[in-house]
Amino acid sequence: MSEPLLQVDDLQVAIGPADIVRGVSFAVAPGETLGIVGESGSGKTMTVLAATGLLDAPGRRISGSSLLRTTSGEAVQLTGASPRTLRRVHGGQIGFVFQDPSTSLNPMLTIGRQIEESLEAHRGLTRRAARSKATELLDAVGIPQPEQRVDSYPHQLSGGQRQRAMIAIALACDPGLLIADEPTTALDVTTQAQIIDLVRELQSARGTAVVWISHDLGVIGQVADDVLVMATGSVVEHRPITEVYYHPQHDYTRQLLAARPRLGKTAGPPPADPDADVLLEVRNLDVRFPVATPSGRSMVHAVNDVSFEIRRGTTTALVGESGSGKSTIANVLTGLLPPRAGTAELGTLDLLHARRADRRRIAMVFQDPFASLDPRRSVADALTEPLRTHGLGGDSAASREERAIELLEQVGLPAEFRLRYPHELSGGQRQRVSIARALALEPEIIILDEATASLDVSVQATVLDLLAELQKSKGLTYLFIAHDLAIVQQMSHNVLVLRDGVVVEAADAETLFADPIHDYTKMLLAAIPPDAPRAAPGGFSEDPATDR
Repeated sequence: MSEPLLQVDDLQVAIGPADIVRGVSFAVAPGETLGIVGESGSGKTMTVLAATGLLDAPGRRISGSSLLRTTSGEAVQLTGASPRTLRRVHGGQIGFVFQDPSTSLNPMLTIGRQIEESLEAHRGLTRRAARSKATELLDAVGIPQPEQRVDSYPHQLSGGQRQRAMIAIALACDPGLLIADEPTTALDVTTQAQIIDLVRELQSARGTAVVWISHDLGVIGQVADDVLVMATGSVVEHRPITEVYYHPQHDYTRQLLAARPRLGKTAGPPPADPDADVLLEVRNLDVRFPVATPSGRSMVHAVNDVSFEIRRGTTTALVGESGSGKSTIANVLTGLLPPRAGTAELGTLDLLHARRADRRRIAMVFQDPFASLDPRRSVADALTEPLRTHGLGGDSAASREERAIELLEQVGLPAEFRLRYPHELSGGQRQRVSIARALALEPEIIILDEATASLDVSVQATVLDLLAELQKSKGLTYLFIAHDLAIVQQMSHNVLVLRDGVVVEAADAETLFADPIHDYTKMLLAAIPPDAPRAAPGGFSEDPATDR
Protein backbone atom coordinates (compact mmCIF):
# COMPACT_ATOMS: atom_id res chain seq x y z
CA MET A 1 0.00 0.00 0.00
CA SER A 2 1.48 3.34 -1.07
CA GLU A 3 1.34 6.38 1.17
CA PRO A 4 -2.10 8.08 1.11
CA LEU A 5 -2.38 11.05 -1.17
CA LEU A 6 -5.31 12.40 0.86
CA GLN A 7 -5.67 11.52 4.54
CA VAL A 8 -8.79 12.75 6.37
CA ASP A 9 -9.09 12.20 10.13
CA ASP A 10 -12.06 12.95 12.40
CA LEU A 11 -13.53 15.57 10.08
CA GLN A 12 -16.46 17.41 11.64
CA VAL A 13 -18.61 20.09 10.04
CA ALA A 14 -21.31 22.24 11.64
CA ILE A 15 -23.32 25.05 10.09
CA GLY A 16 -25.01 27.19 12.71
CA PRO A 17 -26.53 24.85 15.31
CA ALA A 18 -26.66 21.84 12.95
CA ASP A 19 -24.00 19.12 12.89
CA ILE A 20 -23.63 18.19 9.21
CA VAL A 21 -20.62 15.82 9.28
CA ARG A 22 -19.62 13.81 12.33
CA GLY A 23 -16.14 12.36 12.74
CA VAL A 24 -15.47 11.15 9.17
CA SER A 25 -12.10 9.54 8.43
CA PHE A 26 -10.76 8.04 5.20
CA ALA A 27 -7.68 7.83 3.01
CA VAL A 28 -7.09 7.42 -0.70
CA ALA A 29 -3.76 6.50 -2.31
CA PRO A 30 -2.45 7.16 -5.83
CA GLY A 31 -4.20 4.96 -8.40
CA GLU A 32 -7.04 4.09 -6.00
CA THR A 33 -10.70 5.08 -6.12
CA LEU A 34 -12.75 5.70 -2.99
CA GLY A 35 -16.50 5.68 -3.48
CA ILE A 36 -18.64 7.76 -1.12
CA VAL A 37 -22.29 6.75 -1.27
CA GLY A 38 -25.47 7.81 0.51
CA GLU A 39 -28.79 9.55 0.00
CA SER A 40 -29.29 13.30 -0.34
CA GLY A 41 -28.55 14.92 3.01
CA SER A 42 -26.21 12.14 4.11
CA GLY A 43 -23.27 14.57 4.16
CA LYS A 44 -21.19 13.03 1.38
CA THR A 45 -20.72 16.20 -0.67
CA MET A 46 -20.27 18.35 2.45
CA THR A 47 -17.54 15.97 3.60
CA VAL A 48 -15.55 16.34 0.40
CA LEU A 49 -16.09 20.11 0.14
CA ALA A 50 -14.86 20.56 3.72
CA ALA A 51 -11.92 18.18 3.20
CA THR A 52 -10.76 20.09 0.10
CA GLY A 53 -11.34 23.59 1.47
CA LEU A 54 -14.26 24.41 -0.83
CA LEU A 55 -16.98 24.74 1.83
CA ASP A 56 -17.79 28.43 2.13
CA ALA A 57 -21.13 28.45 3.94
CA PRO A 58 -21.84 31.26 6.44
CA GLY A 59 -21.51 30.15 10.06
CA ARG A 60 -19.50 27.03 9.17
CA ARG A 61 -17.30 25.35 11.76
CA ILE A 62 -14.82 22.74 10.52
CA SER A 63 -12.48 20.68 12.67
CA GLY A 64 -10.28 17.66 12.14
CA SER A 65 -7.46 17.04 9.73
CA SER A 66 -7.35 16.84 5.92
CA LEU A 67 -3.77 16.31 4.75
CA LEU A 68 -2.93 16.41 1.04
CA ARG A 69 0.39 15.15 -0.26
CA THR A 70 1.24 17.11 -3.41
CA THR A 71 3.04 15.78 -6.46
CA SER A 72 6.23 17.42 -5.18
CA GLY A 73 5.97 15.51 -1.89
CA GLU A 74 4.82 18.49 0.19
CA ALA A 75 2.19 17.81 2.87
CA VAL A 76 -0.52 20.50 2.89
CA GLN A 77 -3.08 20.78 5.68
CA LEU A 78 -6.32 21.78 3.92
CA THR A 79 -8.40 22.25 7.07
CA GLY A 80 -8.06 25.92 7.93
CA ALA A 81 -5.76 26.60 4.97
CA SER A 82 -5.42 30.17 3.73
CA PRO A 83 -7.13 31.27 0.48
CA ARG A 84 -3.69 31.61 -1.12
CA THR A 85 -2.81 27.99 -0.30
CA LEU A 86 -6.17 26.75 -1.56
CA ARG A 87 -5.79 28.67 -4.84
CA ARG A 88 -2.42 27.00 -5.35
CA VAL A 89 -3.80 23.54 -4.62
CA HIS A 90 -7.14 23.69 -6.46
CA GLY A 91 -6.68 22.94 -10.14
CA GLY A 92 -2.96 22.30 -9.79
CA GLN A 93 -3.13 19.43 -7.28
CA ILE A 94 -6.89 18.68 -7.05
CA GLY A 95 -9.25 18.51 -10.02
CA PHE A 96 -13.03 18.70 -9.70
CA VAL A 97 -15.79 17.23 -11.87
CA PHE A 98 -19.29 18.16 -10.72
CA GLN A 99 -22.73 16.74 -11.47
CA ASP A 100 -24.06 19.38 -13.86
CA PRO A 101 -21.50 20.65 -16.38
CA SER A 102 -24.01 23.17 -17.78
CA THR A 103 -23.83 25.12 -14.49
CA SER A 104 -20.14 24.42 -13.80
CA LEU A 105 -18.87 25.68 -17.17
CA ASN A 106 -18.75 29.40 -17.95
CA PRO A 107 -21.24 30.01 -20.79
CA MET A 108 -19.36 33.16 -21.86
CA LEU A 109 -16.03 31.41 -22.52
CA THR A 110 -15.09 28.78 -25.09
CA ILE A 111 -14.22 25.30 -23.87
CA GLY A 112 -10.63 25.82 -24.95
CA ARG A 113 -10.29 29.07 -23.03
CA GLN A 114 -11.60 27.46 -19.84
CA ILE A 115 -8.89 24.78 -20.10
CA GLU A 116 -6.21 27.32 -20.97
CA GLU A 117 -6.91 29.43 -17.86
CA SER A 118 -5.88 26.59 -15.56
CA LEU A 119 -2.74 25.82 -17.56
CA GLU A 120 -1.66 29.46 -17.57
CA ALA A 121 -2.34 29.93 -13.84
CA HIS A 122 -0.81 26.71 -12.51
CA ARG A 123 1.75 25.69 -15.13
CA GLY A 124 2.83 29.08 -16.48
CA LEU A 125 2.21 28.15 -20.12
CA THR A 126 1.97 30.77 -22.83
CA ARG A 127 -1.37 31.35 -24.54
CA ARG A 128 -0.25 29.41 -27.63
CA ALA A 129 1.17 26.49 -25.65
CA ALA A 130 -1.95 26.37 -23.48
CA ARG A 131 -4.19 26.23 -26.55
CA SER A 132 -2.15 23.38 -28.00
CA LYS A 133 -2.39 21.49 -24.69
CA ALA A 134 -6.15 22.17 -24.51
CA THR A 135 -6.63 20.60 -27.93
CA GLU A 136 -4.61 17.55 -26.84
CA LEU A 137 -6.75 17.20 -23.71
CA LEU A 138 -10.02 17.38 -25.67
CA ASP A 139 -8.69 14.64 -27.92
CA ALA A 140 -7.61 12.58 -24.88
CA VAL A 141 -11.10 12.68 -23.37
CA GLY A 142 -12.71 11.56 -26.63
CA ILE A 143 -14.30 14.75 -27.97
CA PRO A 144 -14.46 14.50 -31.79
CA GLN A 145 -12.79 17.14 -33.95
CA PRO A 146 -10.91 18.72 -31.02
CA GLU A 147 -9.31 21.35 -33.28
CA GLN A 148 -12.78 22.77 -33.97
CA ARG A 149 -14.38 22.01 -30.60
CA VAL A 150 -11.69 23.95 -28.75
CA ASP A 151 -13.46 27.10 -29.99
CA SER A 152 -16.97 25.86 -29.11
CA TYR A 153 -19.06 27.29 -26.28
CA PRO A 154 -20.67 24.95 -23.71
CA HIS A 155 -24.16 25.27 -25.23
CA GLN A 156 -22.80 23.94 -28.52
CA LEU A 157 -21.84 20.59 -26.95
CA SER A 158 -24.02 17.67 -25.93
CA GLY A 159 -24.39 16.74 -22.25
CA GLY A 160 -21.83 13.96 -22.54
CA GLN A 161 -19.38 16.21 -24.40
CA ARG A 162 -19.74 18.91 -21.73
CA GLN A 163 -18.93 16.36 -19.04
CA ARG A 164 -15.88 15.23 -21.04
CA ALA A 165 -14.81 18.86 -21.28
CA MET A 166 -15.16 19.16 -17.49
CA ILE A 167 -12.88 16.14 -17.10
CA ALA A 168 -10.36 17.75 -19.47
CA ILE A 169 -10.37 20.92 -17.34
CA ALA A 170 -10.02 18.89 -14.13
CA LEU A 171 -7.05 16.90 -15.47
CA ALA A 172 -5.36 19.75 -17.34
CA CYS A 173 -2.59 20.23 -14.78
CA ASP A 174 -2.11 16.52 -14.01
CA PRO A 175 -3.50 16.75 -10.44
CA GLY A 176 -2.79 13.88 -8.10
CA LEU A 177 -6.40 13.85 -6.85
CA LEU A 178 -9.65 13.94 -8.83
CA ILE A 179 -12.95 14.67 -7.07
CA ALA A 180 -15.95 13.39 -9.08
CA ASP A 181 -19.25 14.51 -7.50
CA GLU A 182 -22.16 12.64 -9.15
CA PRO A 183 -20.52 13.08 -12.59
CA THR A 184 -22.83 10.63 -14.41
CA THR A 185 -26.18 11.10 -12.64
CA ALA A 186 -27.88 13.11 -15.41
CA LEU A 187 -26.32 11.16 -18.31
CA ASP A 188 -27.83 8.39 -20.41
CA VAL A 189 -26.51 4.86 -19.91
CA THR A 190 -24.14 4.80 -22.89
CA THR A 191 -22.61 8.17 -22.04
CA GLN A 192 -22.39 7.11 -18.38
CA ALA A 193 -20.49 3.96 -19.37
CA GLN A 194 -18.15 6.02 -21.58
CA ILE A 195 -17.41 8.51 -18.78
CA ILE A 196 -16.72 5.66 -16.31
CA ASP A 197 -14.35 3.98 -18.79
CA LEU A 198 -12.70 7.31 -19.59
CA VAL A 199 -11.96 8.12 -15.96
CA ARG A 200 -10.59 4.62 -15.35
CA GLU A 201 -8.34 4.81 -18.42
CA LEU A 202 -7.00 8.24 -17.49
CA GLN A 203 -6.53 7.11 -13.89
CA SER A 204 -4.57 4.07 -15.05
CA ALA A 205 -2.37 6.18 -17.33
CA ARG A 206 -1.72 8.96 -14.80
CA GLY A 207 -1.93 7.16 -11.44
CA THR A 208 -4.55 9.63 -10.23
CA ALA A 209 -6.34 9.08 -6.92
CA VAL A 210 -10.12 9.44 -7.33
CA VAL A 211 -12.88 10.21 -4.83
CA TRP A 212 -16.18 9.37 -6.56
CA ILE A 213 -19.41 10.57 -4.90
CA SER A 214 -22.70 8.95 -5.92
CA HIS A 215 -26.07 7.79 -4.66
CA ASP A 216 -25.98 4.88 -7.14
CA LEU A 217 -24.25 1.77 -5.85
CA GLY A 218 -24.37 0.32 -9.37
CA VAL A 219 -22.04 3.07 -10.58
CA ILE A 220 -19.88 2.90 -7.44
CA GLY A 221 -19.46 -0.83 -8.04
CA GLN A 222 -17.84 -0.14 -11.41
CA VAL A 223 -15.37 2.51 -10.24
CA ALA A 224 -14.46 2.04 -6.57
CA ASP A 225 -11.93 -0.08 -4.70
CA ASP A 226 -13.27 0.92 -1.27
CA VAL A 227 -16.65 2.36 -0.30
CA LEU A 228 -17.62 4.81 2.41
CA VAL A 229 -21.36 4.55 3.16
CA MET A 230 -22.76 7.67 4.83
CA ALA A 231 -26.08 8.36 6.56
CA THR A 232 -27.07 11.57 8.38
CA GLY A 233 -23.50 12.84 8.43
CA SER A 234 -21.85 9.72 9.82
CA VAL A 235 -19.98 6.78 8.30
CA VAL A 236 -22.02 3.59 8.79
CA GLU A 237 -19.77 1.32 6.76
CA HIS A 238 -16.28 1.61 5.24
CA ARG A 239 -15.06 -1.53 3.50
CA PRO A 240 -13.82 -2.90 0.15
CA ILE A 241 -16.45 -2.77 -2.59
CA THR A 242 -16.89 -6.56 -2.87
CA GLU A 243 -17.55 -6.88 0.86
CA VAL A 244 -20.11 -4.08 0.74
CA TYR A 245 -21.89 -5.75 -2.18
CA TYR A 246 -21.83 -9.34 -1.01
CA HIS A 247 -21.69 -9.05 2.79
CA PRO A 248 -23.13 -5.67 3.85
CA GLN A 249 -23.04 -5.20 7.60
CA HIS A 250 -25.31 -2.21 8.17
CA ASP A 251 -29.07 -2.14 7.56
CA TYR A 252 -28.75 1.15 5.68
CA THR A 253 -26.28 -0.39 3.22
CA ARG A 254 -28.64 -3.29 2.67
CA GLN A 255 -31.47 -0.84 2.00
CA LEU A 256 -29.38 0.97 -0.63
CA LEU A 257 -28.51 -2.31 -2.32
CA ALA A 258 -32.13 -3.47 -2.32
CA ALA A 259 -33.47 -0.17 -3.69
CA ARG A 260 -31.27 0.03 -6.79
CA PRO A 261 -33.15 -0.85 -10.00
CA ARG A 262 -31.69 -3.96 -11.63
CA LEU A 263 -32.40 -5.16 -15.13
CA GLY A 264 -34.25 -8.48 -15.08
CA LYS A 265 -34.53 -8.51 -11.27
CA THR A 266 -37.71 -6.44 -10.85
CA ALA A 267 -41.18 -7.48 -11.95
CA GLY A 268 -42.78 -5.40 -14.68
CA PRO A 269 -46.21 -3.75 -14.45
CA PRO A 270 -49.42 -5.81 -14.34
CA PRO A 271 -50.57 -6.96 -17.81
CA ALA A 272 -52.53 -4.33 -19.72
CA ASP A 273 -56.03 -4.81 -21.03
CA PRO A 274 -55.52 -5.89 -24.67
CA ASP A 275 -58.94 -4.45 -25.57
CA ALA A 276 -58.28 -0.99 -24.11
CA ASP A 277 -59.03 1.95 -26.39
CA VAL A 278 -56.23 3.82 -28.13
CA LEU A 279 -55.94 7.05 -26.14
CA LEU A 280 -53.06 8.82 -27.92
CA GLU A 281 -52.19 8.38 -31.58
CA VAL A 282 -49.15 10.09 -33.08
CA ARG A 283 -48.50 9.88 -36.80
CA ASN A 284 -45.51 10.98 -38.91
CA LEU A 285 -44.28 13.57 -36.43
CA ASP A 286 -41.48 15.74 -37.84
CA VAL A 287 -39.57 18.44 -35.94
CA ARG A 288 -36.64 20.49 -37.20
CA PHE A 289 -34.54 23.23 -35.56
CA PRO A 290 -32.47 25.90 -37.29
CA VAL A 291 -29.07 26.20 -35.60
CA ALA A 292 -26.09 28.48 -36.13
CA THR A 293 -22.76 26.82 -36.97
CA PRO A 294 -19.30 28.23 -37.82
CA SER A 295 -20.10 27.67 -41.49
CA GLY A 296 -23.58 29.25 -41.34
CA ARG A 297 -27.10 28.20 -40.40
CA SER A 298 -28.14 24.57 -40.72
CA MET A 299 -31.16 22.45 -39.89
CA VAL A 300 -31.22 19.78 -37.15
CA HIS A 301 -33.74 17.03 -37.81
CA ALA A 302 -34.72 16.39 -34.19
CA VAL A 303 -37.72 14.09 -34.80
CA ASN A 304 -38.03 12.23 -38.09
CA ASP A 305 -41.33 10.59 -39.11
CA VAL A 306 -42.18 9.21 -35.65
CA SER A 307 -45.45 7.29 -35.20
CA PHE A 308 -46.83 5.43 -32.19
CA GLU A 309 -49.99 4.89 -30.17
CA ILE A 310 -50.71 4.49 -26.47
CA ARG A 311 -53.66 2.54 -25.12
CA ARG A 312 -55.62 3.75 -22.12
CA GLY A 313 -54.27 2.60 -18.75
CA THR A 314 -50.85 1.58 -20.10
CA THR A 315 -47.30 2.96 -19.95
CA THR A 316 -45.27 3.52 -23.09
CA ALA A 317 -41.59 4.36 -22.66
CA LEU A 318 -39.39 6.48 -24.90
CA VAL A 319 -35.72 5.56 -24.47
CA GLY A 320 -32.54 6.67 -26.16
CA GLU A 321 -29.43 8.73 -25.66
CA SER A 322 -29.37 12.49 -25.14
CA GLY A 323 -30.34 14.19 -28.38
CA SER A 324 -32.45 11.26 -29.59
CA GLY A 325 -35.65 13.37 -29.63
CA LYS A 326 -37.45 12.08 -26.51
CA SER A 327 -38.10 15.42 -24.81
CA THR A 328 -38.77 17.10 -28.15
CA ILE A 329 -41.73 14.75 -28.66
CA ALA A 330 -43.00 15.57 -25.16
CA ASN A 331 -42.73 19.30 -25.87
CA VAL A 332 -44.72 18.92 -29.07
CA LEU A 333 -47.48 16.95 -27.35
CA THR A 334 -47.83 19.58 -24.59
CA GLY A 335 -47.92 22.49 -27.04
CA LEU A 336 -44.52 23.89 -26.08
CA LEU A 337 -43.07 23.33 -29.54
CA PRO A 338 -44.67 23.42 -33.01
CA PRO A 339 -43.85 20.50 -35.33
CA ARG A 340 -43.05 20.82 -39.00
CA ALA A 341 -45.46 18.03 -39.89
CA GLY A 342 -47.47 15.18 -38.43
CA THR A 343 -50.55 14.67 -36.27
CA ALA A 344 -51.20 13.92 -32.59
CA GLU A 345 -54.70 13.01 -31.47
CA LEU A 346 -55.82 12.46 -27.89
CA GLY A 347 -59.10 10.68 -28.44
CA THR A 348 -60.98 13.12 -30.67
CA LEU A 349 -58.81 16.10 -29.64
CA ASP A 350 -56.24 17.43 -32.12
CA LEU A 351 -53.39 18.13 -29.68
CA LEU A 352 -51.38 20.18 -32.15
CA HIS A 353 -54.19 22.73 -32.54
CA ALA A 354 -55.92 22.41 -29.16
CA ARG A 355 -57.17 25.36 -27.15
CA ARG A 356 -55.60 26.01 -23.75
CA ALA A 357 -58.74 24.80 -21.99
CA ASP A 358 -58.44 21.42 -23.73
CA ARG A 359 -54.73 21.01 -22.99
CA ARG A 360 -55.52 20.11 -19.39
CA ARG A 361 -56.21 16.60 -20.69
CA ILE A 362 -52.44 16.06 -20.90
CA ALA A 363 -50.00 16.87 -18.06
CA MET A 364 -46.24 16.71 -17.56
CA VAL A 365 -43.87 15.93 -14.68
CA PHE A 366 -40.32 17.20 -15.23
CA GLN A 367 -36.93 15.83 -14.18
CA ASP A 368 -35.98 18.52 -11.66
CA PRO A 369 -38.84 19.32 -9.27
CA PHE A 370 -36.88 22.15 -7.64
CA ALA A 371 -36.64 23.93 -10.99
CA SER A 372 -40.25 23.24 -12.00
CA LEU A 373 -41.77 24.56 -8.74
CA ASP A 374 -41.83 28.32 -8.06
CA PRO A 375 -39.59 28.85 -4.98
CA ARG A 376 -41.64 31.93 -3.96
CA ARG A 377 -44.96 30.10 -3.84
CA SER A 378 -46.24 27.58 -1.32
CA VAL A 379 -47.29 24.04 -2.13
CA ALA A 380 -50.93 25.12 -1.81
CA ASP A 381 -50.36 27.84 -4.41
CA ALA A 382 -48.70 25.35 -6.78
CA LEU A 383 -51.69 23.01 -6.52
CA THR A 384 -54.52 25.55 -6.64
CA GLU A 385 -53.15 27.72 -9.48
CA PRO A 386 -54.14 25.26 -12.25
CA LEU A 387 -57.54 24.85 -10.60
CA ARG A 388 -58.12 28.63 -10.69
CA THR A 389 -56.83 28.89 -14.25
CA HIS A 390 -59.24 26.25 -15.56
CA GLY A 391 -62.16 27.08 -13.27
CA LEU A 392 -62.07 23.76 -11.43
CA GLY A 393 -62.16 22.73 -7.78
CA GLY A 394 -65.10 24.94 -6.81
CA ASP A 395 -65.73 28.66 -6.79
CA SER A 396 -64.15 29.46 -3.42
CA ALA A 397 -60.59 29.45 -2.13
CA ALA A 398 -61.68 27.08 0.65
CA SER A 399 -62.97 24.47 -1.79
CA ARG A 400 -59.79 24.68 -3.86
CA GLU A 401 -57.72 24.24 -0.71
CA GLU A 402 -59.75 21.13 0.12
CA ARG A 403 -58.89 19.82 -3.33
CA ALA A 404 -55.19 20.58 -2.68
CA ILE A 405 -55.33 18.57 0.56
CA GLU A 406 -56.98 15.71 -1.31
CA LEU A 407 -54.22 15.78 -3.95
CA LEU A 408 -51.51 15.71 -1.28
CA GLU A 409 -53.16 12.70 0.34
CA GLN A 410 -53.23 10.93 -3.03
CA VAL A 411 -49.43 11.24 -3.32
CA GLY A 412 -48.81 10.27 0.30
CA LEU A 413 -48.12 13.68 1.85
CA PRO A 414 -49.86 15.11 4.96
CA ALA A 415 -52.21 18.08 4.67
CA GLU A 416 -49.87 20.45 6.55
CA PHE A 417 -47.37 20.22 3.66
CA ARG A 418 -49.58 22.65 1.74
CA LEU A 419 -48.13 25.46 3.87
CA ARG A 420 -44.53 24.65 3.02
CA TYR A 421 -42.30 26.07 0.28
CA PRO A 422 -40.18 23.97 -2.13
CA HIS A 423 -36.95 24.60 -0.21
CA GLU A 424 -38.55 23.09 2.90
CA LEU A 425 -39.12 19.74 1.15
CA SER A 426 -36.80 16.88 0.28
CA GLY A 427 -36.24 15.91 -3.36
CA GLY A 428 -38.73 13.05 -3.15
CA GLN A 429 -41.34 15.25 -1.47
CA ARG A 430 -40.93 17.93 -4.15
CA GLN A 431 -41.45 15.34 -6.87
CA ARG A 432 -44.59 14.08 -5.10
CA VAL A 433 -45.89 17.66 -5.15
CA SER A 434 -45.10 17.84 -8.88
CA ILE A 435 -47.08 14.63 -9.42
CA ALA A 436 -49.97 16.04 -7.34
CA ARG A 437 -49.95 19.19 -9.49
CA ALA A 438 -50.08 17.04 -12.63
CA LEU A 439 -53.09 15.20 -11.18
CA ALA A 440 -54.90 18.42 -10.26
CA LEU A 441 -56.68 18.77 -13.60
CA GLU A 442 -57.51 15.05 -13.84
CA PRO A 443 -55.58 14.54 -17.11
CA GLU A 444 -56.08 11.53 -19.34
CA ILE A 445 -52.35 11.09 -19.93
CA ILE A 446 -49.27 12.14 -17.94
CA ILE A 447 -45.86 12.60 -19.53
CA LEU A 448 -43.06 11.70 -17.10
CA ASP A 449 -39.89 13.29 -18.50
CA GLU A 450 -37.02 11.69 -16.56
CA ALA A 451 -39.19 12.18 -13.48
CA THR A 452 -36.99 10.04 -11.20
CA ALA A 453 -33.54 10.60 -12.75
CA SER A 454 -32.35 13.14 -10.16
CA LEU A 455 -33.60 11.21 -7.11
CA ASP A 456 -31.74 8.91 -4.73
CA VAL A 457 -32.32 5.22 -5.42
CA SER A 458 -34.44 4.70 -2.29
CA VAL A 459 -36.54 7.81 -2.97
CA GLN A 460 -36.74 6.79 -6.62
CA ALA A 461 -38.17 3.43 -5.59
CA THR A 462 -40.93 5.02 -3.49
CA VAL A 463 -41.87 7.46 -6.30
CA LEU A 464 -42.04 4.60 -8.81
CA ASP A 465 -44.25 2.64 -6.42
CA LEU A 466 -46.48 5.72 -6.09
CA LEU A 467 -46.78 6.07 -9.87
CA ALA A 468 -47.66 2.38 -10.22
CA GLU A 469 -50.30 2.63 -7.48
CA LEU A 470 -51.84 5.75 -9.04
CA GLN A 471 -52.02 4.03 -12.41
CA LYS A 472 -53.74 1.04 -10.83
CA SER A 473 -56.23 3.04 -8.75
CA LYS A 474 -57.02 5.80 -11.25
CA GLY A 475 -56.42 4.06 -14.58
CA LEU A 476 -53.78 6.62 -15.54
CA THR A 477 -51.92 6.48 -18.82
CA TYR A 478 -48.22 7.35 -18.90
CA LEU A 479 -45.71 8.37 -21.53
CA PHE A 480 -42.51 7.50 -19.66
CA ILE A 481 -39.26 9.13 -20.82
CA ALA A 482 -36.15 7.65 -19.22
CA HIS A 483 -32.55 6.65 -19.82
CA ASP A 484 -32.45 3.99 -17.08
CA LEU A 485 -33.56 0.79 -18.79
CA ALA A 486 -34.00 -1.09 -15.52
CA ILE A 487 -36.68 1.43 -14.52
CA VAL A 488 -38.20 1.26 -17.99
CA GLN A 489 -38.52 -2.53 -17.64
CA GLN A 490 -40.16 -2.12 -14.24
CA MET A 491 -42.71 0.51 -15.34
CA SER A 492 -43.53 0.00 -19.02
CA HIS A 493 -45.88 -2.10 -21.12
CA ASN A 494 -44.41 -0.92 -24.43
CA VAL A 495 -41.08 0.63 -25.43
CA LEU A 496 -39.96 2.83 -28.32
CA VAL A 497 -36.22 3.13 -28.89
CA LEU A 498 -35.18 6.44 -30.46
CA ARG A 499 -31.90 7.30 -32.11
CA ASP A 500 -31.24 10.63 -33.82
CA GLY A 501 -34.97 11.32 -33.96
CA VAL A 502 -35.89 8.01 -35.57
CA VAL A 503 -37.70 5.05 -33.98
CA VAL A 504 -35.28 2.16 -34.53
CA GLU A 505 -37.25 -0.42 -32.53
CA ALA A 506 -40.72 -0.64 -31.03
CA ALA A 507 -42.10 -3.61 -29.12
CA ASP A 508 -43.82 -4.65 -25.94
CA ALA A 509 -41.41 -4.45 -22.99
CA GLU A 510 -41.21 -8.19 -22.38
CA THR A 511 -40.25 -8.92 -26.00
CA LEU A 512 -37.80 -6.05 -26.31
CA PHE A 513 -35.84 -6.88 -23.16
CA ALA A 514 -35.83 -10.62 -23.85
CA ASP A 515 -34.90 -10.44 -27.52
CA PRO A 516 -33.81 -7.00 -28.77
CA ILE A 517 -33.45 -6.80 -32.53
CA HIS A 518 -31.66 -3.57 -33.35
CA ASP A 519 -27.93 -3.19 -32.62
CA TYR A 520 -28.57 0.18 -30.97
CA THR A 521 -31.02 -1.39 -28.50
CA LYS A 522 -28.46 -4.10 -27.73
CA MET A 523 -25.84 -1.39 -27.15
CA LEU A 524 -28.12 0.44 -24.68
CA LEU A 525 -28.72 -2.79 -22.76
CA ALA A 526 -25.01 -3.65 -22.74
CA ALA A 527 -24.17 -0.22 -21.27
CA ILE A 528 -26.13 -0.86 -18.05
CA PRO A 529 -23.75 -1.38 -15.08
CA PRO A 530 -23.69 -5.11 -14.23
CA ASP A 531 -24.89 -6.37 -10.86
CA ALA A 532 -21.44 -7.47 -9.71
CA PRO A 533 -18.75 -4.90 -8.88
CA ARG A 534 -15.78 -4.56 -11.19
CA ALA A 535 -13.44 -5.82 -8.45
CA ALA A 536 -15.41 -9.07 -7.96
CA PRO A 537 -13.45 -12.31 -8.50
CA GLY A 538 -13.94 -13.50 -12.05
CA GLY A 539 -14.83 -10.07 -13.37
CA PHE A 540 -18.58 -9.50 -13.58
CA SER A 541 -19.78 -12.92 -12.42
CA GLU A 542 -22.61 -12.38 -9.96
CA ASP A 543 -22.47 -13.64 -6.43
CA PRO A 544 -25.69 -15.32 -5.28
CA ALA A 545 -25.56 -13.14 -2.17
CA THR A 546 -26.74 -10.19 -4.25
CA ASP A 547 -30.09 -11.88 -4.82
CA ARG A 548 -31.38 -11.02 -1.40
